[in-house]
Amino acid sequence: MSIRPTRRTILIATGGAGAAALVAGCGDSGDNGDASTSTPTSTTSPGQGGEELATTDDIPVGGGTIFKDQEVVVTQPEQGEFKAFSAICTHQRCTVSTVADGTINCPCHGSKFNITDGSVANPPATKPLPEKQITVDGNSIRLV
Repeated sequence: MSIRPTRRTILIATGGAGAAALVAGCGDSGDNGDASTSTPTSTTSPGQGGEELATTDDIPVGGGTIFKDQEVVVTQPEQGEFKAFSAICTHQRCTVSTVADGTINCPCHGSKFNITDGSVANPPATKPLPEKQITVDGNSIRLV
């Protein structure tokens, strides 16, 4: 007769580290809690900035562009107003895939976020996309 270990047996055998890994894997929100520690978007800071993401002409007015490698989405809600947010959905950490009709859209479960402030426009996400800091110097948009 073979004895199969139960989840309780495995938790006891692995101690706290195993329990933490199991609990982390069972979460349903996928929220990493970074929304409250995000850095505000900077719309003008000449002479500062890091990696150039795009030019201002690359970001459509009323829309945005997703930069998957940098995990950031840059939007232009109004002419000359640029915002940047994490491109990682706060629901289950999928990468957003499109920006259309005033929202940043996640393909995994249908969450949508407003291009103006990253707030949730359509659940299941319950937390906004964290803001990312950018600088706009002339025609250059840089991720800080």
